[in-house]
This record gives sequence, C-alpha cells and structure tokens, in this order.
Amino acid sequence: MAEEIPNQTTTTTQEEEEVLVNDVPEPNKTETLVPLEQKDPHPEPEKMKPVEETVTLETHLSKPNADNSTTHDKDKVPDSGSFKEESTKLSDLPDNENKALQDLKQLIQDALNKHEFSSPPSPPPKEEKPTTLDADKEQPHEEQQSSEPSTDAAAPAPAEPPQLAKTDEEEQVATKTEEDEVEKKEEVKETTEVVDAAATAAAAAVPPSVDDDGAKTVEAIEETVVAVSSSVTVTQPAEEKVSEAEKVKDEASPPLQPEEVSIWGIPLLADGRSDVILLKFLRARDFKVKDAFAMIKNTIRWRKEFKMDELMEENLGDDLEKVVYMNGFDKEGHPVCYNIYGEFQNKELYKKTFSDEEKRDKFLRWRIQFLEKSIRKLDFNPGGICTIVQVNDLKNSPGPGKWELRQATKQALQLLQDNYPEFVAKQVFINVPWWYLAVNRMISPFLTQRTKSKFVFAGPSKSTETLLRYIAAEQLPVKYGGLSKNGDFGNTDAVTEITLRPAAKHTVEFPVTEKCLLSWELRVIGWEVSYGAEFVPSTEGSYTVIVQKTRKVASSEEPVLCNSFNISEPGKVVLTIDNPSSKKKKLLYRLKTKPSPSD
Repeated sequence: MAEEIPNQTTTTTQEEEEVLVNDVPEPNKTETLVPLEQKDPHPEPEKMKPVEETVTLETHLSKPNADNSTTHDKDKVPDSGSFKEESTKLSDLPDNENKALQDLKQLIQDALNKHEFSSPPSPPPKEEKPTTLDADKEQPHEEQQSSEPSTDAAAPAPAEPPQLAKTDEEEQVATKTEEDEVEKKEEVKETTEVVDAAATAAAAAVPPSVDDDGAKTVEAIEETVVAVSSSVTVTQPAEEKVSEAEKVKDEASPPLQPEEVSIWGIPLLADGRSDVILLKFLRARDFKVKDAFAMIKNTIRWRKEFKMDELMEENLGDDLEKVVYMNGFDKEGHPVCYNIYGEFQNKELYKKTFSDEEKRDKFLRWRIQFLEKSIRKLDFNPGGICTIVQVNDLKNSPGPGKWELRQATKQALQLLQDNYPEFVAKQVFINVPWWYLAVNRMISPFLTQRTKSKFVFAGPSKSTETLLRYIAAEQLPVKYGGLSKNGDFGNTDAVTEITLRPAAKHTVEFPVTEKCLLSWELRVIGWEVSYGAEFVPSTEGSYTVIVQKTRKVASSEEPVLCNSFNISEPGKVVLTIDNPSSKKKKLLYRLKTKPSPSD
C-alpha cells in the first residue's frame, strides 16, 4: 500500500477531481505541517513599515460575505469547476433528457399496472432438453406388450444398434422418430384388428338364434372398439376446450388496479416530486432508460428485503451521534453532514461497533437509518434542495490497518452507490493524512466517475479555508474555523470576513447612535495577532473608554473572543487587529445590539 503513495505532495487523481493536499506529509517524514502561505513566491521582508487599514461598519455589514470575498480573489482556494449540480426543473432539461424521463415514466407505469414491483424476481429460464415425446409416451405401452406371453416380441431389438452405429447422429434421431411413428400406427392398427377379430369370432360363435346374453357380448365388444378408436383422436380437442375455458375466465375477471410504490416517502408517478427522483436514477445511469429502470427495480426490491419501514422505527441507540451528525447548511442551502472518523480512536467504541459481523451489520443499519431520516427532510419539488454536502474529517482517523472499519466503509459505500443515486452535492475530505491517498485508490474503483467528480481533498492547514469556501462562517462549527456554536449568536446572524494583510494593522469600526448593549464576537484563523477594543464617543472632549486592552492572542487560546459594551452616548466601537507576521490572515466577526440594561 505504501508503494502507491505519490512522491509529490500535491496530487490530482482525476481531471474532474478537486484535490488540495498541498501540505500532506510523505510517509517517511515527520508530520510537521508547513502552511502554504509561507511558500509565497514573493514574500514581503520581515522588517517593513506597518500599514494601517480602517474598516467601517457600513462598508462590511451592508454586504456581508459579498464584497469581502471578491476583494481578494487571489487568496481564495482555486475553484476547479469540476461539477455543477444540474437543475431538477423539467423546463430546464434538454430534449433528449426530457424524452428519456418520459420513457422511464412509461416503463414504470407499465410495471405498476402489472404489479412487477411487488412480485418476486422471475427465476432464470430452464434449459430445454430435446425429448422424443412419442417415444416416451409409447414406452409404457411397449413394456406392456413385451410382458405378453409371446417371447419373440423383443427379439429383433438387438439387431438395431449395429445399423444405427453406421449413420450420423442426426440420421439416428430422424430414423428413430420415423420408426416410432410407424410403430405407433402399426400398434393402433393391430389393436383395432385384434378387437375386430374378437368381435368376428364372437359373432361366429353365436348361433343364428342369439339369446340375450350373446347380444350383450357383441355390444360390449363393439363398445370396446369405439373406446379404443376414440382414445386416439379425442385428446387434442379436449385441450383446446380447456384453453378456451381459461381464456373466457381471464376475460371475465376484473383488471388489477395499479400497485402503489413509494420511495423515500414519495409515491412513484404521483406528482412532480417523483420526476425529481426519477431524474436521479437517470443521471446515475447516464440517461440510459433501461438501466435506470433496472436500478429502480433493484432499489425497491432491496428496500423491501432491508425492511426499510421497520428500520425507520427501530431504536439503534445514540453511541454514534458524535461520529455522524447534521449541522447547518452550505452557501447554496444544502444540509451539511459531518462524518468524524477520529472518534473511532476510542478503542471501546471501535470494538463495540466493528468487532464482529453482527456489530458491523448494526452499524450499517444505523448509518442507513440516519441517511433515510436526513433524506426525508429534503425538498423534492422541482427546483428544491434535494442533495446533501458531506464533510469527512480524517483527523486522527484509524489507519489503513483497521480491517474492520475498511470493510464496513466499503460495504456502506456500495449500498449507497447502488440505492441512493445523486444525493451528494459535494464530498469534502479535510485533514487528509498521507495514507488516505492509498486507501482512496482502493475505494475509487467502486465509485462512478460522476461521484468522483464531486470530491474535494484538503490537508490539515488548508481545511478551514476549504470549508469556508463552501460553508458560511455562521454555519460552520467552531472546531472547523467557523462561528457556529451555542450562545447569544445563532446561525442566522451573518458573519463578515476580512483578509488581514501581512505586517499590517487593521481597524474595524461599529458606529452607534443610541443607547444600547453592543455585543460582538470575532476570531482570526490561526490567531498569533494582537487584538484590542475601545469606545470612542462622538461628543468632543469626551474620553475614550478601553473595552479590551491590546494583547497578543496565541493560537492555543479560545478560538472565538466575545465582548460586549453598554453604550450610553453616541460614538463608535473600534476593534484593532495587528498582524505582525509575513503571511495573510482571515478575520471573522459579527455583532448585534440589544436594549440597554438601564432602559
């Protein structure tokens, strides 16, 4: 596995893949992570005159996350443009895709009418073996004849094999068939002749003055002759009569009502939401209608075998709630699911989850149940949000030697790919270690090219920057560089982002015109900067009030600083951030006002 690890630290696995593993160390080197910002081809000298920049509240709070992000486009993580989510509106579909959707809907309607989704899969057709029906039917009759007193009846049989051996196989079969037909006719003829002879003999034995018993004997013989002849000719008409009766019976029975089949809580062909689901299957199969139809049938069959309805009601515990959880939305409104692999460093949790096949099966059921509940909260209306962003944190993840985890992950990936098509808008892998590149190569063959085109990889020092590219700071958890946490501020309180230039002092001003309690929180990604805050009254001659004495904030301190100040007169709160380093930093802040406690 180690031989597959690339020698270069920057790796691009596919043209469509987005890979940001610039700082992933090689396996034989120590894990000293050097931030990419230090590799600036034109670094500014350490000793330079500090530059002062002033930012007013009106400039940044009027358009949070808009102008600030475009001002320094060169500082953003490069956009690969590898995948753009397609529209779910029928009016936006090209003609060929719209036609494929209509064809698929027709196939599904036919299947619903015939109850194909509820019926078990048809067994494979049996191989037809060539049989000689006439010979099989005549076999008992021949045995009956051979049991008659005449011992010479079977004598000529041994003479046949030498003659057959001299001909080809096809001639043997043809000759045998002809002989069987001739024998059949001769046997019927002989039987008729025997009965006729018996009738003639009986008639001759009876004198002209026939009594009642003699007449009855002749009548019985005649009935026997009629029965023998009728047994040869009546079989086919009887079968035809049975067939016609069944046909009339089928026509008389009322037609079956189309069955109702739902998937993710949405009935098939019920409304526009069903079209959105069918588009997922079509896109997963490159709009090959028959392949998409087969995938849908297999998914519905799997859901029944997996007992999905029962699974949704099953209580599987909360041991893994820190391993997989939903938190916030990305900048386009997709729900974000976080997968924290480092939690499995807990040996007790790992053993409880993966130690045997039964536990791995329970983990798989828990993961499917979690996904099902998340999917049912999506909006499947045309144009709605019906996909999820997955964030996979590989920090402290168990290494490739954990066979049980690899096996469970591989099985889960296969099930998700086969039965949950096009539910991921983006797969973001952060804190990627060197060994994951090798593991990814093992998993990659099980993924479609379409799935791999949505992948984004980021090493430890680029993880926060990468996540902020897709997720707004107010929606991103604090542990990943955002401001989302429990407190006075919520996910709806917008955050302003500013890039701090190297060796520069920045000030941010919050003008206030009335009495209030002003609260704010801020963080600098990586810190190692000086921070101070003060209130400057608008009235001439008033004194400046120091809210936070200027001090250096280390990266090991609390990632988010919170402050508040009770303002009793018009003025402004000024935040000062001094970045003495030779690399740029990112500042995140937001504020809100409340009525003054004295009011």
